[in-house]
Amino acid sequence: MEFISNFYVFLGSVMLISLSGVLMPGPLFAVTIQKSAKSKVAGVLIALGHGLVEFPLMILIYVLLSQFTIPSWVQLIVGFVGGFFMIFMGVRAFKNRNRQDKSTVSLKRDSLLSGVWTTAANAGFILWWLTIGTALISNAQLFGLTGFGIFAGVHWSIDFLWYSVVGMLIFKSQRFWTSKVHKGVTLFCVGVFLLFGVYFVGSALMSVFTLVG
Repeated sequence: MEFISNFYVFLGSVMLISLSGVLMPGPLFAVTIQKSAKSKVAGVLIALGHGLVEFPLMILIYVLLSQFTIPSWVQLIVGFVGGFFMIFMGVRAFKNRNRQDKSTVSLKRDSLLSGVWTTAANAGFILWWLTIGTALISNAQLFGLTGFGIFAGVHWSIDFLWYSVVGMLIFKSQRFWTSKVHKGVTLFCVGVFLLFGVYFVGSALMSVFTLVG
């Protein structure tokens, strides 16, 4: 019963962290707005392109973590770096809460390829997976391959639903993303980033005290 309870807690954290990440305006969100102005399925195709990059990366990280014994000190570093990176993202998001991302991608690319290239070229995306994402996958290992599969599916499903819905809404009304909506979403993300950042850092500190003790 405790195992099931812990899994639901983990799954809840994955959903919140994934949601906070996808809600943050960035290059992929910008290209979704741009493409969706002319096509109602642009968001769906962009999300699929995003998944073509994200799934192999998730599997690679999982395999590496499964094949090699990760020393405790490495796990602690991942926890610290992931936590501090989340806090940094939260602080930066708060400072930029009044800004609108104006990034653009050439209209000559189709939506699927735009999703692939925009994701692959996003340094923030790679850094997220090397820190926060790696920490989440490390936790997913506690629940075996099934747990990882559920984690990967849930994480990408949130991306897929968000970009699909945003694409449709933008196609219907390009005025949907108002300044108030932008600020509200940003503040929500700030709260989630700070909460889980402190949690990751605190967990790493507790592990250090346990090892020292």
